Amino acid sequence: MSVARKQRDVLSVEWIKLELIRTAYSTRGGLFAAMDPRAVLGWYLMLALAPWFTHNLTTIGSLFFIGVLSVAFARVGPLVLGLFVIGLGFELIYLVLAATVFGGDFMTFVALTEVTAKIGVVSLASLAAFVSLDPEKLSDALLALRCPPTIAFAVSYGYRMMPILVEEFSTVMEGYRLRQLPPAKAGLLGWRHLAHWATLVVKAFYPIFLNTAKSVRTTVEALEARGFTFATIDKRGRRIRIAGLRYGWLDLAVVLATAGLIAASFAAGAQWPIHRV
Repeated sequence: MSVARKQRDVLSVEWIKLELIRTAYSTRGGLFAAMDPRAVLGWYLMLALAPWFTHNLTTIGSLFFIGVLSVAFARVGPLVLGLFVIGLGFELIYLVLAATVFGGDFMTFVALTEVTAKIGVVSLASLAAFVSLDPEKLSDALLALRCPPTIAFAVSYGYRMMPILVEEFSTVMEGYRLRQLPPAKAGLLGWRHLAHWATLVVKAFYPIFLNTAKSVRTTVEALEARGFTFATIDKRGRRIRIAGLRYGWLDLAVVLATAGLIAASFAAGAQWPIHRV
């Protein structure tokens, strides 16, 4: 099999669909997948809020490194990790261009990088936490934390709708591809093919949302037939849902270790301070 064929297989819609399903349903395992979901949410809030209490670049860099370690332990998939790296790369290119066009120097670039690094820490923590929580765990954790049942269900339902949306997109796009010929000539850098694909994507939006609306209506009717509204009102339903949640030694060890690393990051910033100008 040629390298070009392998690249087409990797970047196919089917591969993207499978990666989204693995991400949404936390099938890769990892450290945080074995933890209590409430502890994972607490860990996420701790790491996501920490960078906003400092302007010290040493501390922010240390927190970013903790985020990288967290992503490695969470076994984040290549799709979402690749999107994060691409977004961060384009952001850095934009900062270099902005600093150059407006007459700045290297210190201007460093100053602009601070907010990007803070958002990067939050993004890494989000990847590690929410990739490790399947819809049921996340919904149960929100319910255990006294979140309104409707919101907890909406979060879980949103996760479950993601594979359906990707499946609808794949079906509609294949239908358009069968009915329309691709451009005869690629053009400079293949711009005709890109324009053709962009046109198909725009045309696919209405059928996708129409089919999804039908699925939503069917789901709502099925839930009401099974007494979903009454289950959200009766407190016994909540007790049954969260009965399986248990804090363990792993939860305590991970939270305490992360708190210690965050404290060490602030201590390192105090020892070797690097502030933006």
